[in-house]
Amino acid sequence: MRTKNNLILLFLFIGLMLKAVTGQAQETLPVNLETVLKLSGANNLTVKEYQLKYQLAIAEKAKAKEWWLPTVYAGATTHYLTGSAMNTDGHIFTDIKQTNVWAGLGINMEVDFGKGFYQVLAAKQKAQAVHYFSLAEKNKIILEAVSNYFDLQSSQLKYTFLQQMLVQSDTLTQQIKIQVDAGIRYQSEYLLSQSNYNHLKISSLQAKMDWQKKSALLSNLLNLDKNTRLINADTALVPLQFSAQQIDTAGFTIRAEYTGLKAELQSLQTSKKTVTQGLLLPKLRLGVDNGAFGGYTTQMNNTYQYHAALLWNLPFGRLVYKGDIKRYNAQIDLQHNAIEQFKNQYQAEIATANTGVELSGEQMEIAKQALQISTEAMSQSIERQKLQTAKPFEVFQAQQFLLQAQVDYLNTVSSYNKAQFELKVAKGELL
Repeated sequence: MRTKNNLILLFLFIGLMLKAVTGQAQETLPVNLETVLKLSGANNLTVKEYQLKYQLAIAEKAKAKEWWLPTVYAGATTHYLTGSAMNTDGHIFTDIKQTNVWAGLGINMEVDFGKGFYQVLAAKQKAQAVHYFSLAEKNKIILEAVSNYFDLQSSQLKYTFLQQMLVQSDTLTQQIKIQVDAGIRYQSEYLLSQSNYNHLKISSLQAKMDWQKKSALLSNLLNLDKNTRLINADTALVPLQFSAQQIDTAGFTIRAEYTGLKAELQSLQTSKKTVTQGLLLPKLRLGVDNGAFGGYTTQMNNTYQYHAALLWNLPFGRLVYKGDIKRYNAQIDLQHNAIEQFKNQYQAEIATANTGVELSGEQMEIAKQALQISTEAMSQSIERQKLQTAKPFEVFQAQQFLLQAQVDYLNTVSSYNKAQFELKVAKGELL
């Protein structure tokens, strides 16, 4: 508990340092894995883009449902003719003036059964495809945010570890200075100690810069304010253990991308029916209007009209060249090809993620052993230095080995955790 409180105080101190250095009103936001999972799915602009695309697809589906509804109109029309006119029996009359006006209410309806039914179904399937693609894209964004989070955590802990080593190196330098003044150590040993301290200080600044870069990248993914500096609230980087699940070679069927591709294929197949089975269905036209009709200066009388038509269209171009059918067939073939490509992609992602989990797990165990050994070696070197049985450069070398072991362990744990999440996504799990 004491160690945890010390780390929290250190994080707050780091945040105050960042604000003092930049001279800007920066907000320090502690984050953990749970926070990143929530914010990346809610705030990311790419996720919002796909949500808006889904809303557009829903609107297009609603528009497709309007195919059978009539149009009501109200208003006035006028007609004026001067010159020649032809009578119904073909006689031409000259010096004719015709004027009339109509005002009233009417309703028109044109229902294309060959397109209407299929277009509504195709729009519905298209909306389903967009929905599944949005889920897949959201999963990718969350995975990217999680990966950046582990990078942030690793770089921050590296910086924290270097700060601890700086304190240790400063203490060692002061001890050597005392021994030099007492004539026990050589001046060169003190100079080497100062050089080692400066080297650690440079490494610490580089780690701080890398941490700030990782913070900016993750902040951008989470769509946070540009002046927000992220601090990892987790006090340690620990390997995550997810429940092991057997990998199914046909597991691609539960991936959102596959479901979206299948829905797109169904939408194309349904749209194709508008130029095949749709030819067997007629087009219905209905119209009715009622209003006053007459000349400009004459008395107007009521006129009521009603017309109806049930027609079957037979486009010869479609029968001879079959351009629409060929176009739909090509699009359907392309969609089948996209589905096969995704199946191959699924196998590659599963193999890569599974290998990543296994190999990074082995590396993590090796790094863990190396860290334990280096920590013990460092502790013994410091004790020997106090007893003057170890040269300062031996302690410096032990520090470098310990630093490398710590960095290796952080990197391998980070890689292992990222590979675990990559495997979850590859298997089709939603984050």
